[in-house]
This record gives sequence, structure tokens and C-alpha cells, in this order.
Amino acid sequence: MAVGFHITAAILVLAFAIVYASDPSPLQDFCVAVPDADAGVFVNGKICKDPKLVKPEDFFFPGLNNPRSTSNPLGSNVTLLNVDQIPGLNTLGISLARLDFAPYGLNPPHTHPRATEILVVLEGTLLVGFVTSNPPMNMKNRLFTKVLNPGDVFVFPEGLIHFQFNNGQTNAVAFAGLSSQNPGVITIAKAVFGSDPPISPDVLTKAFQTDKNVIKYLQSQFWWDNNFP
Repeated sequence: MAVGFHITAAILVLAFAIVYASDPSPLQDFCVAVPDADAGVFVNGKICKDPKLVKPEDFFFPGLNNPRSTSNPLGSNVTLLNVDQIPGLNTLGISLARLDFAPYGLNPPHTHPRATEILVVLEGTLLVGFVTSNPPMNMKNRLFTKVLNPGDVFVFPEGLIHFQFNNGQTNAVAFAGLSSQNPGVITIAKAVFGSDPPISPDVLTKAFQTDKNVIKYLQSQFWWDNNFP
């Protein structure tokens, strides 16, 4: 009986050890291994600064209260403060964004591959939503959407496609927290139709079940980026 208990305990200890012996979540799109450490440029995150050289400015960013320009076809501006703007965020797993919207401005459907987002509206009104991942066959992706007013909060789960749209006639402002020091952003239309080199029109024609001329037209457009440091 005692032997059986010890064997069971040993198996459980080994199982927990295996569970916890996993790689950390990536902080960039990829981190290719090189045989020579001197040949490496990027790491999964940032190399740490000597603690004796750290300054208060490493944890500081001024002026986020100032409105950003929304003079672009999307009518929006996302000011992301990640580890590139605030070095002290390194390894802390968090970042911040200010979102400015002109009337009827849009932060188009996009995804953060490495972060959940929580957003709070300060001014104006926003129509927001996210779409679930692919469900079982013969079912549709589900849309969760809500109209937000000042003081309202909404959560966008990690990796899911989401959007924010100012459906009001006045400017709107929101702030968002993200659960990564480098959440990444993939704007769906820009990534699909504006990649370099372009995705084969044959692939996109089949995927979107439309005419190839429609795909070529979309690929010929300039796809704006509304994300700025």
C-alpha cells in the first residue's frame, strides 16, 4: 500500500514538473535560434539593463493626455505604449494604449496575437465587438458587441478579431490595457490585401468566394495604419 502511494506521488510530481517546464509565451512573431550566440540580434523580449544604470525615466512617458491627430482615412489614432516606449515594462507583461476617434472613425478589425485587451471609454460613444474563433461545422462565428458610453469597460480576449467604431457625431477617446509588454497587432484587411509580396489573387479569390477583379482592386489600394508610438 505504501509503495503504491509513493509511486503515485512520484508520478504526480513528475507530471507537475512537465507541466511547469514549458517555454514562456513569445513576445514577438518569431525568435529564430542561431548556433552562435554572437550572431543573435533579438531575444524573446529585451536584454536587461544593468540595475545600477536604471533611471526613473525608464518607467515614464509624458503627454498621454494630449489628443492625437485623426486626420487619416480611418479617422482614428492608436498610441501604443509598449516596451519600446517605456523600457521599464520589460518582462512585466503589460502595456497601455490611447485611442482617439474622429466622428465615425474606426479602429478596423484586428487582433493582438499576444494579449487580452481591456478598454474604458472616457469621451464619446463607441460601438465595439469581437468575433469568436471558428466553431464546429455548420455553425457561425459568434459576434459579441456593445455600445459603450463614458465610464463603460469592455474586454477583448487574447487573439480574437475585434474592432472599435465611433458611431457618434463627436470625438471619442478611450484607453486600453493589454496583457503583454509587446502585444502585437494584425489589422485583418491590411494584412490580407496589403502584404508584401502580395498573396496570390487565386488564393484570395477562392477564400473570399468572389471575382478575381475585386481581389486585384483591393490589393491595389493603400491600406492605412492607425497605430503610432
